[in-house]
Amino acid sequence: MGHATIASRTPAAMQVRWHLGVGSEPALGAHLVTPRRAYSHHGIYVGKGKVVHYAGLARSLHRGPVEEVTIACFAAGHEVWIEPGDRPGYADRQIVERARSRLGENRYRLFTNNCEHFCAWCLYGQSRSEQVRACLTYPRAAMSAAVGLFKMSIDYFAASAGNPSCAGS
Repeated sequence: MGHATIASRTPAAMQVRWHLGVGSEPALGAHLVTPRRAYSHHGIYVGKGKVVHYAGLARSLHRGPVEEVTIACFAAGHEVWIEPGDRPGYADRQIVERARSRLGENRYRLFTNNCEHFCAWCLYGQSRSEQVRACLTYPRAAMSAAVGLFKMSIDYFAASAGNPSCAGS
């Protein structure tokens, strides 16, 4: 499958994330995460090398719809982890069905309906985002995210001329 790393060093919140190895395939319905400069991007593995995710901020500074793409497109050159979490409220195939039921939806909102909200809804039936909660609870986390998004916007505009989209992969 890959190798494990400790995602949190505090004993009370110690979690293990599994890095996907080259050619390895996660379980159906797995919650995948890939780090970006200012945030972590989330998606649901739906089989055959595909991930369903909310494309907003995934490749640009614009809103984007829920789409099904390859793992490589989802990762965009970054490593991919399997996110640990509570036991999902649905069976693997139901999680996949829930993710695909929202394909084409285009109501991305950074603070209320982002990629992490989407994955939590698919897995647990509740939209929530720990990243948003952290930004609202801890001003330093919010400032760090804002600086990262600003740097990301500079990178995006600098590279936008030569970056092909992988939507619909």
